[in-house]
Amino acid sequence: MNSLLATLGGKLTERWLNLLVLPGALFLAATAVGTTLGHRHWHDVDRLRTTLDDLAIRPALDRTGTAALLVALVLLTATAASLAAQFLGSAIERCRLRFGRDPLSRARTAHRARQWRERHAKLDEAIGHAHQTGTGPDGAVVVRNSTLARIQALTEARDRIALREPTRPTWYGDRMQATADRVEAAYGVDLAVLWPRLWLILPEPAVRQLQSAHDSFSAAARLTAWAVGYALLACWWWPAALAAVGCAAVARSRARTALDALAGLIEAAVDVHGRELATRVGLISPETPGRLAHDTGDGMSAVFRKAE
Repeated sequence: MNSLLATLGGKLTERWLNLLVLPGALFLAATAVGTTLGHRHWHDVDRLRTTLDDLAIRPALDRTGTAALLVALVLLTATAASLAAQFLGSAIERCRLRFGRDPLSRARTAHRARQWRERHAKLDEAIGHAHQTGTGPDGAVVVRNSTLARIQALTEARDRIALREPTRPTWYGDRMQATADRVEAAYGVDLAVLWPRLWLILPEPAVRQLQSAHDSFSAAARLTAWAVGYALLACWWWPAALAAVGCAAVARSRARTALDALAGLIEAAVDVHGRELATRVGLISPETPGRLAHDTGDGMSAVFRKAE
């Protein structure tokens, strides 16, 4: 029992240090350096060294109790900063996935939809003007490599806005909406009401993969929150702006990658286990052959909505 408690304590301590203390301590160190140097002396190492020397020779720091209290204060402040970043990260995560019913979000959605339609029109035009250069052995149409490269570039440019015409103010929301639309088009089921039930029957490996993708998306949101913190610090010490830009760029890339993986895993979970759920709720028998039919998906949506 004691060994189990020691192991759990060690894991909790390691998690506390990695998630809370270290990021907060790094931000506190940058804050201390920034407020000491300021804009005018942003690279004055001698000024920083002098400040540290003056702090070190203070008589109060020679006392063990004072030093321990100072260490505890630093740890608590670092933890508080990390908790604030987590709170802001959660707000950023919700903001990225919002539906956008306020006027500003609706305006942004309309702007993104116009951009998407413009790029989609260019893609259709490029496909329409593609000249075939012959046919392959299997009868497939052969098109110039330059034309294919242009079509691929236009497709990627359009998909950077959204996979389908935008209905939400952010790429993240549209990516999840595209998954719901694809599932409904393929199986006739409402993903919003299907997913809580499907989650209950997913095997452990699938749950771990989904949780890992979601955790990565949440971590990217927390990194965005740290970017906001460093941007505020840049008001007193401009080099912090470099850290803010770096954190924001990395966070954006990681968030897109994580959410794209999460959306793909959700769709795959419906493909693989949707029919099993229909069997468990009694809409089809286990002996029924074939894939999940559209009418079965409609039936699942009706059952799960409970005549709402």
